Amino acid sequence: FFHFYAGICSALKLTVPSHTIHGIVGQPLHLSVDYNFNATASEIQIIWLFERPNSNPKYLLTSVNQTVVPDLEYQHKFTLIPPNASLRINPLSLSDEGNYIVKVNVLGNGTIAASQKIQVAVNVPVTKPTVRTEPSSGVVEYVGNITLNCTVDRGTRVAYQWMKNGKRLHAGPNYTFS
Repeated sequence: FFHFYAGICSALKLTVPSHTIHGIVGQPLHLSVDYNFNATASEIQIIWLFERPNSNPKYLLTSVNQTVVPDLEYQHKFTLIPPNASLRINPLSLSDEGNYIVKVNVLGNGTIAASQKIQVAVNVPVTKPTVRTEPSSGVVEYVGNITLNCTVDRGTRVAYQWMKNGKRLHAGPNYTFS
């Protein structure tokens, strides 16, 4: 019985992106999911769930033989893209960051099932940086110091890098970074 069961399980292959998918807030995001199986199917069910850390998964939509039944709360935001199990999120918001779980059940001579998890990170584009100088004139004598302060108003995962004449500056006797 065990070998028979294991053979049935391997008959459904569910392929999802392997790493974290990055999306931009306010833009659509496409979660690409493919499935294939080597069995005859009378019914194919696709279920999408969403989970944030430390909370229960939320139901987004179900599809049975390509007839989609959305959760009414999310019906305008989440769309199933046939013929496979891909999901479109539009528009993406910061609260959409988390794990998306796709489950595929194939009913035929018995039921075969598979599920996969896709991690989604939502990014806010970085705004144009502002640079302030202290002293504010930006002019110093030969022995003086100048402080350059760079900030951005919005943006996720911001990294700062200082350049001089197109080359990256490194900490040393003339430059310190904080």
